[in-house]
Amino acid sequence: MPSKLAAGNWKMHGLQSDLSELQAIADTATATSIPALICPPATLIAAAATPGLQIGGQNCHIAEQGAHTGDISAQMLCDAGASHVIVGHSERRSDHNETDKDIEAQAKAAWSAGLIAIICIGETLAQREAGNCLDVLAKQLRNSVPDGATAANTVVAYEPVWAIGTGRVAGIEQITEVHDALRADLCVRFNDGKDFTLLYGGSVKAANVNEIFSCANVNGALVGGASLKAADFCPIIEALAAQ
Repeated sequence: MPSKLAAGNWKMHGLQSDLSELQAIADTATATSIPALICPPATLIAAAATPGLQIGGQNCHIAEQGAHTGDISAQMLCDAGASHVIVGHSERRSDHNETDKDIEAQAKAAWSAGLIAIICIGETLAQREAGNCLDVLAKQLRNSVPDGATAANTVVAYEPVWAIGTGRVAGIEQITEVHDALRADLCVRFNDGKDFTLLYGGSVKAANVNEIFSCANVNGALVGGASLKAADFCPIIEALAAQ
């Protein structure tokens, strides 16, 4: 069975003073037995260590080390205390021109460092309106997820680009269609495809998460803004526990 996961991506938010939110999140995760993950800025990874809570990075370079000013390697993330790293987020794909092949290489680098790779895929509004959504996602899944992926080293997150930070959320029929298709593709390609954790992301909040988690192949969420405050994120963890 796929493992559940409530993951929060703080993006470029968070200072030392914001780490006070983490204890309540960790307490809720422990009380509900739901794995919870917070991916803060790299500057906070070491300081964010909190019993009962997993900490992750938001991106990693494909190299272990080298002349890459401003970048951070998977080994550095692991050394700082991370257990996971997000790769392929649409903001990285668009703002930094990262391709499927770049993301595939980043996932391999994450594994080499002992990290779990959270590989993000998602379609734009134009691609959805053109009726190309499932084809776009199948290609991203095929080219971004390396052949060595297993349910133990990889999580797949579906985040429709048009729903990230916009307040718009894909309809339940849309989420179900995509997650069912992703599960089918994973099962064809990998022996343990039925066990991969599939997350939905895109303006997830307490007000809509119960309906999202009712979808059969949604095993958790990758949450943006609602993960910055325990009061917003803890109800999402509790909703996942109730499914």
